[in-house]
Amino acid sequence: MYERFTDRARKVMQLANQEAQRFNHEYIGTEHILLGLVKEGSGVAANVLKNLDVDLRKIRIEVEKIVQTGPDMVTMGKLPQTPRAKKVIEYAMDEARNLNHNYVGTEHLLLGLLREQEGVAAQVLMNLGLKLEDVRDEVLNLLGHGMESAEPGAEERGGSGATQQKGASRSKTPALDSFGRDLTELARQKKLDPVIGREREIERVVQILCRRQKNNPVLLGEAGVGKTAIVEGFAQMVVDGAVPDILADRRIIVLDLAMMVAGTKYRGQFEERIKAVMNEVRRARNTILFIDELHTLVGAGGAEGAIDASNVLKPALSRGEIQCIG
Repeated sequence: MYERFTDRARKVMQLANQEAQRFNHEYIGTEHILLGLVKEGSGVAANVLKNLDVDLRKIRIEVEKIVQTGPDMVTMGKLPQTPRAKKVIEYAMDEARNLNHNYVGTEHLLLGLLREQEGVAAQVLMNLGLKLEDVRDEVLNLLGHGMESAEPGAEERGGSGATQQKGASRSKTPALDSFGRDLTELARQKKLDPVIGREREIERVVQILCRRQKNNPVLLGEAGVGKTAIVEGFAQMVVDGAVPDILADRRIIVLDLAMMVAGTKYRGQFEERIKAVMNEVRRARNTILFIDELHTLVGAGGAEGAIDASNVLKPALSRGEIQCIG
């Protein structure tokens, strides 16, 4: 269902899942999707509401007035959607088609919420003094002026029209894309096998990653015992929204050291590549590197007179500038 969703739209759905759990609800409703749009904060939908002088904090307060918290319960994993929430997703995809966009962004989700006028989300917006028609006009106005509504990931999904032509940007992490494999993206596409019986180990990895310091877990074990599977299981939890908020938007990249070393004939080429990767990780601030077979770091790329990969990474790891799973 979410193949055409931009990264921000997918994040909104993850946040909606978390909001439903926060209310102790067993479902995702239109109100949770609205809260997800608000909490994401940087998408087109949030910018539209800001342009209409809507205080995003008031939206949360209004939702909490209307929706009652459920009984204390533990709900993990992906929650089902209410019929109205499903309708919102259908409307969002329909709006994208009508606008000749081959992706679904936060703007389309907001348009879908506006069309489902019987939902709690639409009621919240009206209670705040907004006319649904005015909100829709503002979305279309921004799209018509070529705002960067083609959110990260829209271009690669084939977005078209004025939005894609003016707003879509190239990948911000070309080195990571070249030398790494995005496990979270593979998890979204259901290309990873399910992980059975590793809940305790995955939970421990999550705990370590949430630390402020010394937050780089290392998985030790014989070859074939399932170390990589633990990281794949963690990636699936991130996509399902079953991790703490601090890890909700994380991107897990498997770094291919062999590919980084390949073709480096001259001294300094390897260091240049690995520093490019590190700079992209620093800028993105939501990327966790997974280095399979961690021991291969020692000596990797270390030609005569050059330093190896472990010594390049060590200062950044010790300062907490990047996060890594080994």
